[in-house]
Amino acid sequence: MNEKLRAVTFPVEKSEMAEQGTLSFKQTGDATLEVHLAGTWRLRGGLPSAALVKRELESAPSMRHIGFEARALTSWDSSVLAFLVEVSELCRIRGIDMDRTGLPSGLRRLLELAEAVPEKKGARKETVQTPFLERIGNTAIGAGTSLGEMLAFLGDMTLTFVRLFRVKVRFRAVDLLLLIQQSGAQALPIVTLISFLVGVILAFVGAVQLKQFGAQIYVADLVGIAMIREMGAMMTGIIMAGRTGAAFAAQLGTMKVTQEIDAFTTMGFSPLEFLVLPRVIALVLMMPLLCLYADFVGVLGGAAIGVGMLDLSWTTYLRETSNAIDLTDVFGGVFKSSVYGVLIALAGCLRGIQCGNSSSAVGDAATSAVVTGIVAIVVACGVFAVVFYVLGI
Repeated sequence: MNEKLRAVTFPVEKSEMAEQGTLSFKQTGDATLEVHLAGTWRLRGGLPSAALVKRELESAPSMRHIGFEARALTSWDSSVLAFLVEVSELCRIRGIDMDRTGLPSGLRRLLELAEAVPEKKGARKETVQTPFLERIGNTAIGAGTSLGEMLAFLGDMTLTFVRLFRVKVRFRAVDLLLLIQQSGAQALPIVTLISFLVGVILAFVGAVQLKQFGAQIYVADLVGIAMIREMGAMMTGIIMAGRTGAAFAAQLGTMKVTQEIDAFTTMGFSPLEFLVLPRVIALVLMMPLLCLYADFVGVLGGAAIGVGMLDLSWTTYLRETSNAIDLTDVFGGVFKSSVYGVLIALAGCLRGIQCGNSSSAVGDAATSAVVTGIVAIVVACGVFAVVFYVLGI
């Protein structure tokens, strides 16, 4: 008999057995191909392809039988089974007889079980390349749908506020008080830290430049105007978007996943009245107070640089700050913070209600709430800058 032996070694993760899996072929006569399996076959180390067997069959078209020799197979897992299933399918397509007697008895039973339950048609998702224009269209449709949902939500919330002024809404006062505590007092530490550091940074940057002209005293004007007109409200809004807006989205998203929001609707309660409205009210009430507190702390941060670096006295610094600002600046910053509070609360609640029905969707909703809130704050800040300029404020 004419016998030829060719071996193929594929990488297998080495373990304590320290033996590499091999796949070799032996042609017996002109019609039989014997496949030798040896060594350690592990799925983590790499899966051999049935294309190797296909190549051997194509090199000898007269092959009508395939047999196996696995006495040297020391250790194996499902990688051997996956390989044999592919070889069996190849033999079925080519009309080749497959002799399994050389395989271990356990492996033969697993192979019979795998073939007894055929793969469900369409179980494997085929990757289809979507045309570029179709992707653009799908993106535009998704953006339009999202915009429509946002406008519908804003319309529903407008009607909810109308019912609030007519005292026809239902929510628990204890929930509102808890949300006020979470949005106000519990946010003071992070607001204090960020506002103080922002004041320090503004004062330090201004001091480096103004000191060259002997105008150190105007650092107080710079910090006071920047903090009270813009930075106090904006930094507070960004902090609350990352802290409270994300919390609102996560809370409502979790309630959506656990079907609690559906339960509210079933029992006749409006989720917008019972869940969203208290959160909006709490943040709108707390944002002006947090803004005033941030302004004060930011001025103190600038004063720390003015006193410690520029040799200014506390009295001089605070007097210069009070001369640089007026009540219009204070009320303008407070008004901005109130608007930012509405935007943050609506963004967080909207993303929470739009949350999907999986645990990962809750995290996506929280992330989207933060991004939406910050973008809305920056856009509103730009609009306020233009409007205040036109009004001469």
